[in-house]
Amino acid sequence: MNKENYLKDIAEIKNLMTKSSRFISLSGLSGVFAGIYAILGAVYYYFNDINTGSYSAINAIIVILIVGFLSSVTTIIMTSRRAKITDEKIWSSTTKQLVSAFITTLCIGLVFISILLLKNQYKEAIPLLPLFYGLSLLHAAKHTNNIVKPLGILQIVIGLLCALIPKFSFWFLVIGFGIIHIIYGAVIYFKYDKK
Repeated sequence: MNKENYLKDIAEIKNLMTKSSRFISLSGLSGVFAGIYAILGAVYYYFNDINTGSYSAINAIIVILIVGFLSSVTTIIMTSRRAKITDEKIWSSTTKQLVSAFITTLCIGLVFISILLLKNQYKEAIPLLPLFYGLSLLHAAKHTNNIVKPLGILQIVIGLLCALIPKFSFWFLVIGFGIIHIIYGAVIYFKYDKK
């Protein structure tokens, strides 16, 4: 009987340590919405630039910023809601580390990409979008029980495909930021959120 109590206590301590060092309330539905926003942004950009006959760096930057903003707000709202349900503190030192790890790499990448876009170097800039995003996810994964690690790896693969086959870059981005997010978000939702 004592041995069972010790094992139960050890399991509970391990669970508490994991909760305190990993943020596990990320919402799968926020990934689905991020994918939808990305597809809508891609549709807008594609048809807007096709109709005008020119590819605008400013348009690309605006679409990227709007999709990023909407995705971030949705993630914050849905993750906050999930954290309340799971009785997890939303703004802890772990969350701060997660956000810092993600934002640092992403911001450096976005500044670099913006510079390339303003110089009309689309071919060089496009693969960097999923590459820096994937690196940001990998950097942040250690604070999330690694649930975003596969998404980060997939984004890096998409970036490499964009570099290898530039004429299909737009469609790779739609797949990476849109379809993969929707599928991945749905998997996370059914695996973790539905519990």
